[in-house]
Amino acid sequence: MARACVCADRLTVNAQGELCVIPGSLGLRQILYFNDPGVFQFTKASYPWLARVRVKVQGGGGGSAGADAAANQLIARPGGAGGGYSESLISVGTLGASEAITVGAGGSAGSSNNGGGAGGSSSFGGLVVAPGGDGGTAAMASATTPNTATGVPGPLAGTGQFRQGGGPGGAAIRLNATEGMGGQGGESFLGHGGFARGSEGPGTASRGYGGGAGGPLSMGGAMAGEAGGDGIVIVELYG
Repeated sequence: MARACVCADRLTVNAQGELCVIPGSLGLRQILYFNDPGVFQFTKASYPWLARVRVKVQGGGGGSAGADAAANQLIARPGGAGGGYSESLISVGTLGASEAITVGAGGSAGSSNNGGGAGGSSSFGGLVVAPGGDGGTAAMASATTPNTATGVPGPLAGTGQFRQGGGPGGAAIRLNATEGMGGQGGESFLGHGGFARGSEGPGTASRGYGGGAGGPLSMGGAMAGEAGGDGIVIVELYG
């Protein structure tokens, strides 16, 4: 009579004689990416083999302010802050039947001489939370004399086993009516801030996820800010 051998590290035979996988023995089996701003649901019953999840959460980056200097004058804007990041390894028993996933949008771009919007927080239920970065300010007035505008601080760390705040928005500087620099956008764990602008133009875009927008530079014309980078939630499923 033929006999089948079973690897005791990964498989077992139950009382009904069925060959079954030992929960938690198979490692990484699937990765889910949520990178569109909004609210989604994770239902653990959809994955009956699930033993644990590793959740990586990136908050949205801050947008930069708009700049509209008077003729023959200059305005430089600081960058928006990068979003925070949090990460946790969670056993299936800790999860609720359904966990809400929120992906924070990047902060809005400022127009005229209005500030940039704050990035939205991203989260996996209440277990893993990463705050969004603040938007760049519109504090510098139109003029020709030397001036600076302090960048916004990065957000504090959120909730998770590993967590860190986002990078601060870079400061802006005006030397005279024709020379200045817009601030660099704040860095994030999963993205980069917009570059620091030294010539007239709009705010600069971030790369990746959660970076802050770089600030614009106006020498007598309306220059819009830029939106911050959207957040992302990554859920790794382990069997």
